[in-house]
Amino acid sequence: MSSRSSSEQDADVIVVGAGPAGSTAATYLARAGVDVLLLEKSTFPRDKVCGDGLTPRGVKQLIDLGIDTSEEAGWVHSRGLRILTNELTLELDWPELTSYPPYGVSRTRHDFDELLARTAQRAGARLVERATVNGAITDERSGRVIGVNAKLGEEREPASYRAPLVLACDGVSARLALSVGIEKRDSRPMGVAVRRYYRSPRHTDPFIEGHLELWDRSDPRDPKLLPGYGWAFPLGDGTVNVGLGMLSTSKAFRSTDYRALMRSWLDSTPEEWGFRECNATGKIGGAGLPMGFNRTPHYRDGLLLLGDAGGMVSPFNGEGIPSAMESAKLAAEHVVQALARPEGPSRERALRGYPATLSDLMGGYYRLGNLFAKLIGKPRIMRAATKYGLRINPLIPLVYKGLSGCYDPKDGDVVDRIVATAARLAPSVS
Repeated sequence: MSSRSSSEQDADVIVVGAGPAGSTAATYLARAGVDVLLLEKSTFPRDKVCGDGLTPRGVKQLIDLGIDTSEEAGWVHSRGLRILTNELTLELDWPELTSYPPYGVSRTRHDFDELLARTAQRAGARLVERATVNGAITDERSGRVIGVNAKLGEEREPASYRAPLVLACDGVSARLALSVGIEKRDSRPMGVAVRRYYRSPRHTDPFIEGHLELWDRSDPRDPKLLPGYGWAFPLGDGTVNVGLGMLSTSKAFRSTDYRALMRSWLDSTPEEWGFRECNATGKIGGAGLPMGFNRTPHYRDGLLLLGDAGGMVSPFNGEGIPSAMESAKLAAEHVVQALARPEGPSRERALRGYPATLSDLMGGYYRLGNLFAKLIGKPRIMRAATKYGLRINPLIPLVYKGLSGCYDPKDGDVVDRIVATAARLAPSVS
C-alpha cells in the first residue's frame, strides 16, 4: 500500500530503534504493505540491561506477532511469581485469563531483540544497523517532522532519510523527541535498575521472583532494610538474571550507589543460591526506566512516540516490554489507516487517534501506578504494606493482578473488574 510519491522520499515510514517497540511496529507495518525503514544504532546480536522476563501480558504480544513461544523454541517458561519479604514467601501461579496465556517466559535480550528484528526483516522491513539517529528533520514552514539525520557505520558518515511519518522507538534517551522539544515530565516517576548474571542451581526454578524487601545482614546484630526491590529470573541455561530497582519517589534515589547496594543485598542471600562474586558472569549493568507516560504528547506533527521513548514502563513492576509492543501495535494500526488517506486534516485525524487510544488502554493504569509509586517511596508505608497487607488473603489476588498488569477488564472475575475500575477512576498526579 505504498504511499510514496516523491523521489526524495526514502520510505513511507521511518522507525528509529529496533528494540521491542520498533521491531514490532516495523513488522506490523511491513505486513500491511507499508515501505518501512528500520534504523538501529547497534548491530545484532546486542545486549540490553533488562530483567529478561515477561509476564503473560508480554507473552500475548509475542503470540500476536506470530512468534513461537514454546520451550522447544528456546523460551524458558515460568508458572508464576514468587514474592519474598523478610517474614513471608508467597508462590502465586499466573492467573487463568481470557486475554493472556497462563505462563510467562524468559529469554536474554541478546537473543530476544535480534529475534524481533529478524521477524521485521522477514516481513519486509529494511533494517539498517549502525545508524545512529541524532535528531529529526523538520519542514521549515510547518515544523512537521519529515525525516531524520543520522551517522552511519564506524566512520560515522552523515546521512539523512525522509518519510512522511517517523516512529520514535529510541528508548530512554528519546533523542528524537528532545530534538523537537518534547521534554520529559518531572512529576512522573523515574526508575533505575541494575542487573547481573550469576551461575546458579536455581536456573530452572519455575517461578520468577520479586523481592519486596532487600536486607543487608552483613552485621547479624543490626540488619538493615535497603531501599528498592529485587528480582531473580531463571534462564534455564545455568544462569539467573538478578537485579534490583528503585523509584525516584524514594529519597535515596539520587544518592545511592546501586552497584554497592546490589552487592550488599546479594551477599546476604543464602550462599546455596550462588549469588556471589565468584559465580558472576559479566559486569553489573544499569539503565533508567521512564515510567507512567513521563513524556507526552505521544503524537505531534508527524512524530509518534512508542515504548520507553514515551515513558511506558509500568510504575508498578518496572516492566516495559509488553507496553512497548502494545504501543507498537496501536501505532502501526493508526499509521496504516493514516497512510490510506490523503495528506492533510483527514490523515491527521487518524494519527491523533493513536495517543487517544493509547491513553484509553494504559492511561488509567499508569495514573494508578504513579500514585502507587508515590506511596511506596515512603519507607513506612512500604514496610507496612509488605508486613501486613500480604497477610490479608482476600487482598492477595487484587495486589497480584494489579502489580503484574495481568487482569482482564472485559471477561475477568470480580478482582479484574476492581482493578479496571480503580484504574479508570484514578486521579491524575500532576
